[in-house]
Amino acid sequence: MDQVIPAAAEVEQVVAPDGLAEAETVIGTGTPQPVGSFRLWFADQRWEWSDEVAAMHGYAPGEVEPTTTLLLTHQHPEDRERVEGAITAMIENGEPFSSRHRIIDTSGYEHEVIAVADLMADEDGAVVGTQGYYIEITDIVQDYSEEELAESYEGRETIEQAKGVLMLVYGLTPDQAFRLLRWRSQESNVKLRVLATQLVAELRPLSAEIPQFRTRFDHRLLTLHERVQPG
Repeated sequence: MDQVIPAAAEVEQVVAPDGLAEAETVIGTGTPQPVGSFRLWFADQRWEWSDEVAAMHGYAPGEVEPTTTLLLTHQHPEDRERVEGAITAMIENGEPFSSRHRIIDTSGYEHEVIAVADLMADEDGAVVGTQGYYIEITDIVQDYSEEELAESYEGRETIEQAKGVLMLVYGLTPDQAFRLLRWRSQESNVKLRVLATQLVAELRPLSAEIPQFRTRFDHRLLTLHERVQPG
């Protein structure tokens, strides 16, 4: 198996969601980006990993045929049950795979990753699977260019709002959230502050679609003082 993730020409029968092009392994000034792509076909539960995702699990390109069982064996023991539940719900309900979890590779090294994905449809519009990216957030190192830092300063208010969204949704640190936003900027070739503005704008109507989350958040906000530890 020479290439785990087929090129777009090899999967013409599948209509990929907007923005889910092949993952780039080199960005900016040539710094390796810990991002890899994956696909899962619901019908036969067939996984496809890019070389980068295989490497996160400790394998050389084409060394293994990825399966759900193999994926679960590499989960951190504290994350395995949750990830298995997410995969089951995804297949049963036709949902995209989305998760934050820890991978234990073949050498025992722990990789913390976020899986960000969307649904994959065939030419008739029928959902056939999910595809997206694994973004490693282990040992994030700041290596931002002067241009990125200048843009961040110029659009700092909106970018901080966008970072806050990512921190809340994925449980990230500020640096990890900025790195995630920066990756989307570089992968899509859209300026950082423009993407941040769009994310914040789209969150407002989206929040109205999740009333249960709003209700639970309201409860926590109004009872915070009850859980504050003395001292």
